[in-house]
Amino acid sequence: MQGTVDGFNYGLVTPLVAYLMACLGGALGLRCTTRSMLVAQSWRPGWLALGSAAIGSGIWTMHFIAMMGFSVEGTPIRYDRPMTFASLAVAIVMVGIGIFIVGYRGAGGTALFTGGTITGLGIASMHYLGMASMSLDGTLEYNTLTVAGSVVIAMAAATAALWAAGQVRGFLWTVGASLIMGLAVAGMHYTGMAALDVHLHGTSAPVTGDSPAALLAPMLIGPLAFLLLAAVVVMFDPLMVTGRIAQPPADHKPGVPAHPTGAAPVRRPAPRSPALRYRRPLAQRRPRTPQNR
Repeated sequence: MQGTVDGFNYGLVTPLVAYLMACLGGALGLRCTTRSMLVAQSWRPGWLALGSAAIGSGIWTMHFIAMMGFSVEGTPIRYDRPMTFASLAVAIVMVGIGIFIVGYRGAGGTALFTGGTITGLGIASMHYLGMASMSLDGTLEYNTLTVAGSVVIAMAAATAALWAAGQVRGFLWTVGASLIMGLAVAGMHYTGMAALDVHLHGTSAPVTGDSPAALLAPMLIGPLAFLLLAAVVVMFDPLMVTGRIAQPPADHKPGVPAHPTGAAPVRRPAPRSPALRYRRPLAQRRPRTPQNR
């Protein structure tokens, strides 16, 4: 029996909130990745790890907020908690691998392609592992071509986001990149949902049990709290409060901090012109007389 699938039980509320969470996680992650390229080697892993966890948590939160609006007529939906949190771990670890590659090798060439591919596969793995954690009185079937399209979207979104992080641009650049990344991640999610067909095992029966929103809301508290804490860390970083990060010098190599301590370079006074350099002090000058004019 074909199940009737509804992914918008609350209208546009869940898609919009999910999109905003993807943008928040993306913005924090990109900002941390950019910041890691301007600090000493000892601080870089910390910023990259924070960025990985922020992006992974934002994508995971986006997925399950969107799933709050998902239902199948005739069967209750339950979620396996260990598998649900395993999808969060997969997202953070695989996104982290991609970010560390770009953070240490630079956002270009083979490093960008490899990092974007791994990160995109991590986003797709999180999505489909999260779907596998869903339990209902039926079976889930996917359209292979549509699933492949969703994976390509995830890889393209991840590559574009990592490229934007490696440009070391200002705050507005990061905001714009995170908005595009959030749109691509949300597009990947709903493309994957469009590939889904549900076949119920029996006839429709009265649906009993908690709603998906009631089941998922408690599991979202931890990742949401982490994203808020990450936002506080980013907001109170000295080089981010000003709203921009200084450009590295022209000879700066990707992946190498422009200023090892994270501070701005010391400005040296400009050299004096030859005309002023050899002028004697006023007290030592000979008075001008008709004889020495």
